[in-house]
Amino acid sequence: MSTHKPLVFSGVQPTGNLHLGNYLGAIRNFVKLQKSYSCLYCVVDMHAITVWQEPGELRNATREVASAFIAAGVDPETHIIFNQSQVPEHAELAWIFNCVARIGWLNRMTQFKDKAGSNREKASVGLYAYPNLMAADILAYRATHVPIGEDQTQHLELARDIAQKFNTDFGVPDFFPQPEALLQPEGARIMSLKDGTKKMSKSDPSDQSRINLNDDADAIAKKIRRARTDPEPLPDTMAGLASRPEARNLIGIFAALDDKTADEVLREFAGAEFSRFKAQLTDLCVDRLGPIGAEMKRLTADPAYVEGVLARGAARARAIATPILAEVFDVVGFIRAKN
Repeated sequence: MSTHKPLVFSGVQPTGNLHLGNYLGAIRNFVKLQKSYSCLYCVVDMHAITVWQEPGELRNATREVASAFIAAGVDPETHIIFNQSQVPEHAELAWIFNCVARIGWLNRMTQFKDKAGSNREKASVGLYAYPNLMAADILAYRATHVPIGEDQTQHLELARDIAQKFNTDFGVPDFFPQPEALLQPEGARIMSLKDGTKKMSKSDPSDQSRINLNDDADAIAKKIRRARTDPEPLPDTMAGLASRPEARNLIGIFAALDDKTADEVLREFAGAEFSRFKAQLTDLCVDRLGPIGAEMKRLTADPAYVEGVLARGAARARAIATPILAEVFDVVGFIRAKN
């Protein structure tokens, strides 16, 4: 992996059912970032177990996410694909950050409140403290840039705060960088096909709410045909969709897949009924996602290959993280055996 380019770190949780929202919101952008950055793309299996995961399903989902990276176009030879648990430096640095971050900072994390819900007292300690592990994911490599959606800005700010406090507490002003956000393109937030006010989600109990990356053409066509809309024809500007979330979502999906703006799509389909638009959207989805789904199925049928990619990626990731962690231990005052 080239070392002269700025360094990107990003991760995806292996919780199964990778879908169109994951592709448009993250994975497709991973492919584009390869041109300008050195990239580490991590399957964050340690984050996944902050809530219960069946071990066999976790292994399968880890291979699936790695397969999706490769199938979408991430080059595992030029860049690094690995799973988090194979690089112990993440956990080691996270413990140090547990001792740097303040409880008040974590108490402000809105995602914990959302995920814990009314069962806050029964939530795992890992779910509460996982923003510190996210900071370690990034800073173990001194990554300079992190691609995020708007709902992740709070976590990146925490990583920046932890980096600053570590640097200040230990008198090492430039030790950890302040990683910068690479905000995802407008339209990357994809909503449920059944409810345009809710984000498309792996955890939605209805498979009809999302287009999975491994859906075949028939499944994609059926889901788009059944996607919730309204009886009105399409307007010619986005202003006409202000109170029509399902229609706005489908236009956004078309625009993102076709690399157009939503207004460009509306100009093309202004006045059209949804039956015509959905037929075009189906063709576009099958064209863009079909090859990715087929390659994912081929890769997941060869687990030894995928696990080899992850193992080689982990070794390369450790080659970056290990010397950085050695410096951290020295700064903190830990006694370590000299090699």
